[in-house]
Amino acid sequence: MGLFIVKTAIGREGQVMDFLASNAKKMPGIYCLIYPHGMTGYIIVEAINPDVIRHISAGVPYVKGVLRTPTSYAEIEHLVEFKPETIDVNKGDIVSVIAGPFKGEKAKVVRVDLQKQHVVLELLEAAVPIPITLGLDSVKVITKAAQVAEQKAVDEARQEELKDTFSDEVTD
Repeated sequence: MGLFIVKTAIGREGQVMDFLASNAKKMPGIYCLIYPHGMTGYIIVEAINPDVIRHISAGVPYVKGVLRTPTSYAEIEHLVEFKPETIDVNKGDIVSVIAGPFKGEKAKVVRVDLQKQHVVLELLEAAVPIPITLGLDSVKVITKAAQVAEQKAVDEARQEELKDTFSDEVTD
């Protein structure tokens, strides 16, 4: 049993995965199919031997071949294991959209999904708050949530002070 590499056409890995998964259900000896992101043109298959993989990949479009020598887990470990990046975007932060159709807009972060690398935003200038989902690489933090809360408290205190000053002038 080992990890074998199936070479595919670049950009067609998803289709090949579907074909191989449906064929693998009919054939014993296939344990796992992996398409790691960042490794375009290849699919990793855990199987008894490469002949089983050749059998299930026969006639599958976009398959270019199967490497005969097994790959060790240590060689592909960095592709398979999830290592979350340190992302400093939190709920309540004010961000600027730096890519996509809303480029240049300011928005408030409603939800952060680190597993999928997405944020759900509400545009600040929009008349109706519509949640939009963007990738974490499409936003840039302008103001942190703590700073927003602090600024809001300062603004409320200033308004209260102005209200008191104005009411004193009216009563005089």
